[in-house]
Amino acid sequence: MSPDELVYLGILAVTIPIGFLFRYLSPPVKQGAALLLGLCITIATCQVHTLHSLVTILGTWIIIKSNWRKASALSLGWTFLYLLFFRLVTWFGLPPPTPFANAIQLLLTLKMVSLANEVQSFHLEKKKEVSSFSKSPVIGGLSQEPSLYEIVAYSYCYVGIMTGPFFRFQTYVDWLRQPRPLELPGWVPCLARLTWVPVYGALFLTANSYFPLGYVRTEDFLERHFFFRLFYMTVVFFVFRMRFYAAWCGAEAGCISAGLGCYPEGALSKPGGGPTVSYSPDPDSPVVYDFKTIQNIDPYNTDFSVKVRHAMRYWNMTVQWWLHHYIYPNTPFQAYALKAGWTMFISAYWHGLHAGYYLSFLTIPLCMAAESAMETSVRAKLGPQGQHAFDWVHWFLKMRAFDYMCMGFVLLKASDTVNYWSSIYFIIHVIAVACILLGRLMRGGRREDRMSGKEGKGDGVKIEDVREKAE
Repeated sequence: MSPDELVYLGILAVTIPIGFLFRYLSPPVKQGAALLLGLCITIATCQVHTLHSLVTILGTWIIIKSNWRKASALSLGWTFLYLLFFRLVTWFGLPPPTPFANAIQLLLTLKMVSLANEVQSFHLEKKKEVSSFSKSPVIGGLSQEPSLYEIVAYSYCYVGIMTGPFFRFQTYVDWLRQPRPLELPGWVPCLARLTWVPVYGALFLTANSYFPLGYVRTEDFLERHFFFRLFYMTVVFFVFRMRFYAAWCGAEAGCISAGLGCYPEGALSKPGGGPTVSYSPDPDSPVVYDFKTIQNIDPYNTDFSVKVRHAMRYWNMTVQWWLHHYIYPNTPFQAYALKAGWTMFISAYWHGLHAGYYLSFLTIPLCMAAESAMETSVRAKLGPQGQHAFDWVHWFLKMRAFDYMCMGFVLLKASDTVNYWSSIYFIIHVIAVACILLGRLMRGGRREDRMSGKEGKGDGVKIEDVREKAE
């Protein structure tokens, strides 16, 4: 493990037991202590680069106070432009930020955009209440506009400050105001989330030692057999998954120990967003709680979902919620493929400026288009056994697609990514394009059959098309 990874691990290891102590604190003390601990972590790991996060926070506060009506768009523009400056600071003669400062800046960007949207929604709903003389039905909305201190406290709250998960300001406020935090579940769900962390960690260290990423960049690697080169991306993605499974499960345990994101199951909480319905528990019945609001990873569904689009929902789940609510609905396009492409472009930009991010993320819409084409033109025409076999092949190709895209994500440079992809003949791009072309040819044949009166069992394809678009 690298020194930076050891620091991350140390912070996680310390914050998990500390979280249980926060359950004993009153709301004001909890808020101040969480802020103080978060600032200590930030200053200790970022030093002077702490100023970047502070400037981002102050800029967002100014936007909220001066123009709440456009706070959503202005905060997105401000934080993303500052993210660009943050990554290009060496051009201005400033020292490069530490990896820890980068991690904090990434999560802070999500928080500030979400906060601006929450404040904007609060004022809009407040105006509706005044005009209609009725209480707003919005679930999980703010009850008042936060002060500068509250914004700073939310921004530097120690819980997940570097590793995530992302959580909304309202989730943070609910955490501070929990009426009986000591009665909420803690040790059992925390230990349940930590159970597999040693396994993930051991698999990561073992596989990484035998299959180092740097070997891909050597001339010796390019001289190996095609199937070895193809196999290598599978191991690299395995190492990548194990690393993040361990880190995110540990980060979730830190939230659970503090009680952050704990809501009744009846609230139907979503990762990142929190409760989706108003829920008043029966006073005569025991309340069952969950921590879905801060769930960031579902390893089983990530690995075993059949489709690319479905597997993505279970990876970095809180960030997926953020993209779905703040980016996807506001894309400048109408077509699903273009909306997905734009969302993936924004996701790549948020991750960084390395070309590998863009090459990987912009391959996702192509894979989605390919699987939709095959679903509507092939799977819909098969019987139950044929569909079962189709799903297994689909799952296998989905995993290879993620293997393939992961290489761009970890190699980062365009030259390294293209060199590797070319060494395996751009196999996933070729398969995806072939599936799209085959799907169009088969649908073309169906249209000709309908024109000649031979409709038959292809009618179900239209239903499948509607179902896929709804997803």
